[in-house]
Amino acid sequence: MSLTFAPTESKDAIALHLVPSDAVAPWAEGLPKAASDWFARLGFSGAPGQAMLAPDGNGGFIAAAGYGSAEQRKRSRSPLAAAAATLPEGTYRLETDLEPDAANEAALSWLLAGYRFDRYKSATAQKAALIAPAGVDAGRIEAIASGEALTRDLINTPASDMGPDELEDAARALASEFGADIDVTAGNTLLEKNFPLIHAVGRASPRAPRLIDMRWGQDGPAITLVGKGVCFDTGGLNLKPGASMGLMKKDMGGAAHVLGLARTIMALGLRIRLRVLVPAAENSVSGNAFRPGDVLTARNGKTIEINNTDAEGRLVLADALAYAGEETPDRVISMATLTGAARVAVGPDIAPFFTDDEDLADALSAAARRMADPVWRLPFHDPYEALIEPAIADLDNAPKGGFAGAITAALFLRRFAAPVSSYTHFDIYAWNANGAPGRPVGALQQGARAILGAIEDSLS
Repeated sequence: MSLTFAPTESKDAIALHLVPSDAVAPWAEGLPKAASDWFARLGFSGAPGQAMLAPDGNGGFIAAAGYGSAEQRKRSRSPLAAAAATLPEGTYRLETDLEPDAANEAALSWLLAGYRFDRYKSATAQKAALIAPAGVDAGRIEAIASGEALTRDLINTPASDMGPDELEDAARALASEFGADIDVTAGNTLLEKNFPLIHAVGRASPRAPRLIDMRWGQDGPAITLVGKGVCFDTGGLNLKPGASMGLMKKDMGGAAHVLGLARTIMALGLRIRLRVLVPAAENSVSGNAFRPGDVLTARNGKTIEINNTDAEGRLVLADALAYAGEETPDRVISMATLTGAARVAVGPDIAPFFTDDEDLADALSAAARRMADPVWRLPFHDPYEALIEPAIADLDNAPKGGFAGAITAALFLRRFAAPVSSYTHFDIYAWNANGAPGRPVGALQQGARAILGAIEDSLS
């Protein structure tokens, strides 16, 4: 699909007005009489999501389109997506002045309304097109939409067609498109190069585990993105029940997020030294699967007692984070579909993050508001460190008790990010269970726009 704006020189573009319900009368008075009468006759009230077209009275051409949007913007993450889905075929030009952030949000929501996952089933393309609103950087919004489309496509693809090898293929295609360097360590070579946890998690699957390492950019701050790439998670020997296994194709959502974000960063040509690390594996069941009670040794020498093989994401991330820290980049950011506790804390729509970097925390919160990408900071609560320290090893991968699961998982990961001075972890859900305009049921990107905005702010 092509998530792009219509050419600015498009002829016969229809004027699209965003009309709050308390301003319908004065707005209508400024229209040609035929259009004003039409809206009044058909009862246009500016109700949230109401869309209506009016003729100009001269041969049946469309004079204007009205869309009730004021309350809609308060209740919807994608304020203009409903209009894109509702309005008939045509090219539209936004005639309502919006603040810059609101204009960017509206423009992006229109493009995302055009997203379709049609690999296995034909889907009707969106027929309504929009000229980029005044003041909107069309190329930037298109790059953001394209990055999110990549993230959604990767997550939506079932595990039968998105294993570690296919995830590698996607990373290689992205690297080729933007001239990035890529290196992959797979199978038993992981042991030879000291990535024992990635190997342990993936060794029970016939699809070899691997570490994908992509680099791009020569100048600017060094930023490393690490994304959990567990392409399917059975839970291992601590087998998940069927209901919990049904969505596990999305357990590589962290990998999909960092690849989609990398796509946007490279398309925008941001002046950073970008590195993307994806530990990719399938957590399967076989005779050589790692077991509850095993003690594994990570890349950095820390020992880990395995108390639940279904807490495997933090294991693959541990090796990747230790590897990332060996170069001491300016910032390391990890993204993972890691804990159900994060969803209990903030629900499926908000991406919680953890960091000790106060400046970055403020920048992420500000960027999240500006870019309509809600995030919420949770604490690296040091007194909980004792919860991840078992009796016979340095660390416990699944502390008992069930309390503060998102925090203890983040504390576990922080142990491996040293000596990096700025480490941030996002515990994302990456899925939308309830369809909405611009946000269909299926894969969802979370937190990536907030990270992008914070990076852009740091470069300005």
